[in-house]
Amino acid sequence: MNALIPRGIRNNNPGNLNYAGQPGAHLETGVASPRFAAFSTMADGIRALRDQLLRYAERGLITVRAIISVYAPPSENPTGAYVYALCSHMGVQSDTVLDLRDPATMQGLIAGITTMENGPGHISLAQIDQALQTTPAVPHPVSEA
Repeated sequence: MNALIPRGIRNNNPGNLNYAGQPGAHLETGVASPRFAAFSTMADGIRALRDQLLRYAERGLITVRAIISVYAPPSENPTGAYVYALCSHMGVQSDTVLDLRDPATMQGLIAGITTMENGPGHISLAQIDQALQTTPAVPHPVSEA
């Protein structure tokens, strides 16, 4: 794949999540220092980002500042600029309590994060909506005839 395409897009991981054994993911390949997850589809990567954000909420991280301080720590990122840009995108203050179960809030957060991680124009709101409305397939029990 073209090296000019952002890493998160090449990996179908628009949130640039570190590989942590996520279901359906594997450690990225083709880079000198692999660390990020790679997913089979972009929808899988978007859902993995949603799931990570929901885990943060379960831990009480429910403001942009709290989420991004862990998600994009100052040791690796310009965290203050990241928080500012994400708040501007979402139209909230850095310490506004977010309801991550609200679809519009989750969409806005994911759209902002994926833009920060990869630049604009790679992930559409329609892609996010489609991925988040997709539920994992539930296997049907095998009937014994």
